[in-house]
Amino acid sequence: MGRLVPAVTRALDVLELFLDGDGTLSAPEVTRKLQLPRTTVHELLTTLAARSYLATTPDQPGRYRLGVRTYQLGSRYAEQLDLAAEGRRAAEQVAETCGETVHVAILEEADVICVAKADSTHAVRMVSAAGRRLPAHCTAVGKTLLAALPAPELDDRLYGLELTGMTPHSITDEAALRTALDAVRERGIAVEHRESDPDVSCVAAPVRDGGGRVVAALSISVPMIRWSDEREQELASLAAAGAEALSARLGHHGERA
Repeated sequence: MGRLVPAVTRALDVLELFLDGDGTLSAPEVTRKLQLPRTTVHELLTTLAARSYLATTPDQPGRYRLGVRTYQLGSRYAEQLDLAAEGRRAAEQVAETCGETVHVAILEEADVICVAKADSTHAVRMVSAAGRRLPAHCTAVGKTLLAALPAPELDDRLYGLELTGMTPHSITDEAALRTALDAVRERGIAVEHRESDPDVSCVAAPVRDGGGRVVAALSISVPMIRWSDEREQELASLAAAGAEALSARLGHHGERA
């Protein structure tokens, strides 16, 4: 490993200060936080501003905010992310931990589409494939994604929609679905008991992008022969952790909307 360049390290330390707080800092604040000489801080701020990594705040003289160059770099990084590839890595890590089938899915109209999966290591397991489409209201991933929609958009998607069941346990009534979605919002986790497959139950958690928007859901599917209330709680925690890890890979570090 090569030697770290002190000047570059200090410049990056300055930029990383803007990840917290209200997004603006003054030179004295940077000096105090980094314990650097005032002259050094002034030179760093001047250089970063000259290269558009920082910008002065017009209505707050003497304060700096992140500049357009940081947005351009972040946007380019986001363009390089591949939800399917990142989702597959996250699914494999979760599946390695729990030994069950893990899916990552997105919402399209009133359906969910599996974009990544990792198979269970058990002989008895759920059979599925990436690219498979299912009615959102019959799945844990679908409920997770529907629950995250703004109310007007959810109304539009449900308007005139026939909630066809896949099993006798499927929700086929809009009022019952809305009640289920309220429960998902309250808990932060969706659960589906034999609604898309009579022999399988699932738990799912939301995956967010850098802006905090829910863009996918990660689920763990378990045959009923290995399902229990205790197992549900354990898998719910694993699904939430896996979704959080995938969200971080997509640039999410907080609860921005």
